[in-house]
Amino acid sequence: MSVKDSILIYSGGLDSTTLLYEERDRVALAVTFGYGNNHAAREQACAEWHCQRLGIEHLVIDLAFMGRHFASSLTAGADAIPTGNYAEENMRSTVVPFRNGIMLSVACGLAESRGLKRVLMANHGGDHDVYPDCRPGFVRAMDAAMQAGTYDGVSLDAPYTNLSKAALVCRGAKLGIDYAHTYSCYRGGDRHCGQCATCLERQQAFREAGIADPTQYS
Repeated sequence: MSVKDSILIYSGGLDSTTLLYEERDRVALAVTFGYGNNHAAREQACAEWHCQRLGIEHLVIDLAFMGRHFASSLTAGADAIPTGNYAEENMRSTVVPFRNGIMLSVACGLAESRGLKRVLMANHGGDHDVYPDCRPGFVRAMDAAMQAGTYDGVSLDAPYTNLSKAALVCRGAKLGIDYAHTYSCYRGGDRHCGQCATCLERQQAFREAGIADPTQYS
C-alpha cells in the first residue's frame, strides 16, 4: 500500500494533470497557485474537477503580489500574449520571474508543516529553451536547497524534466485521463485560442502522440 507522502504543484494543465494521475496513490495534497495570470480561473476549475474525481485534497493559494510587481505578459491581460512558437524571441515575455522557485518554496513549507516528504513538479523538456526555472540545473539546485533548508529533508521530484509533452500525452492516454478537462491557453478565454505558444505546443503534442486532441479551440 502506497503512503500519501507528497504535495503536487498542480496548475490544472495537461502536464501536471498527467503527474497527478501517475502519482495519485502518493499525493496527499494538490496545490494550485494564482498569481494574477490570465488563465487562473480556467486552470483552477480544471484542477478542482480532477482532484474531486480522485478524492485528493485541493488547495488554492493566492500569490497576487507576483501579478502586481513582476513583469510578464502572462499577467498583463490576454492581448499582451504573443502568438507563435516558444522558440521565438518574443515568447520570453511570458516568463514570470522565478515563478517555480517561489511556488516550490511555498510547497516545501507546506510539506514540512504537514509531515510530507516530497514536492512534485511537472516541468518537461519542452520548457527548457524559454523557462530557466524548468531546466535540469534549476531542479537539482532547488532540490538541494529544499533538503538543506528543512529538518526532515523535503525533496523535489520532477520526473518529466527530460521528457517531451507528447510523451506525457501517451502516458496520460494509458491512464485514461480526460484531457478535455485541462486548460493551457495563456489568454484565458472560454476556449483555447489555438495561436499562443502553449496552444501550439498542446496541438503538436497530441499530433506527435498520434492521439485525438479533445481541446476546443477558437
